[in-house]
Amino acid sequence: MAVVDVSEELKSLSSTMESIEAVLDLDKLRADIAVLEEQAAAPSLWDNPDEAQKITSKLSHLQAEVRKADALRSRIDDLAVLFEMAQEEDDPDTLAEAESELTSVKKALDEMEVRTLLSGEYDSREALVNIRAEAGGVDAADFAEKLQRMYLRWAEQKGYKTEVYETSYAEEAGIKSTTFAVQVPYAYGTLSVEQGTHRLVRISPFDNQGRRQTSFAGVEILPVVEQTDHIEIDESELRVDVYRSSGPGGQGVNTTDSAVRLTHLPTGIVVSCQNERSQIQNKATAMNVLQAKLLERQRQEERAKMDALKDGGSSWGNQMRSYVLHPYQMVKDLRTEFEVGNPEAVFNGEIDGFLEAGIRWRKQQEK
Repeated sequence: MAVVDVSEELKSLSSTMESIEAVLDLDKLRADIAVLEEQAAAPSLWDNPDEAQKITSKLSHLQAEVRKADALRSRIDDLAVLFEMAQEEDDPDTLAEAESELTSVKKALDEMEVRTLLSGEYDSREALVNIRAEAGGVDAADFAEKLQRMYLRWAEQKGYKTEVYETSYAEEAGIKSTTFAVQVPYAYGTLSVEQGTHRLVRISPFDNQGRRQTSFAGVEILPVVEQTDHIEIDESELRVDVYRSSGPGGQGVNTTDSAVRLTHLPTGIVVSCQNERSQIQNKATAMNVLQAKLLERQRQEERAKMDALKDGGSSWGNQMRSYVLHPYQMVKDLRTEFEVGNPEAVFNGEIDGFLEAGIRWRKQQEK
């Protein structure tokens, strides 16, 4: 690689990093960290465990953001020295090391740039993920369970905390539906591009004639409701049902009627929670999920009004990704055209490429 080319490329990387630092507003992040550190040091912090968890989680996330930005800036600065050493010493090994680091830095810079694209009103929120089996019978239920595992594995690999609120198991295999939270800042902005209908094409393991089957599962991503959100729910408009939690094959998980199902009568929205032992806790969690759904409904109505005012409101379409296992192996996003040839890796949580492409695509749609 020519020295002039490297010099220009390093200038470009440094310029991109400056833009990222400006968008992230590192001075503000450091000021926010100082405030959160003071709150985290308060002796009464854990008097309210939920609030304490939010403070410590946000502090940890912001500290990680600043560390990541500082480390990347340092790596970009060190690259110039590394290439200079390789030139002065005329050392092929040092040059190979510098070129490898350059490739790695470019990748890290791309990933950080994607984070700066998450500037929507609710993008910084934690996420609620709802998955439901759609057309395709037992194959659809099995597919829905695969998607649940895919997102939970993705979160696990990132070190993100998750909590499954409710899972309704299908009779033969798989799940009818599930709701879980990804409890890290910006989870909503990151995962919101996953919303829509996912399609699986494969030879059905449940068909004794070995025929090809197409099945569908729906994914809904919601921002977690915070105290600043004003979503009023009249208790008289709620129907509350309690029942016994169950596991795969109808197996009883709990010996008491602690699971809670809420039906919001004006909208027909139904949510359930069965992860806690206490009926009161399950009802509180279900109320949070219901508020998130009502908030999203309100946002969709507002968005529809805005689109109606435009000459041609952009429509994302419903079906967004195909997972093909037969007659060839491929996973393809139908909006961004991003695709990979290893469905097994995708189902094991390797979805960053799809998330990045989706976020960039969405930003383009907004222009």
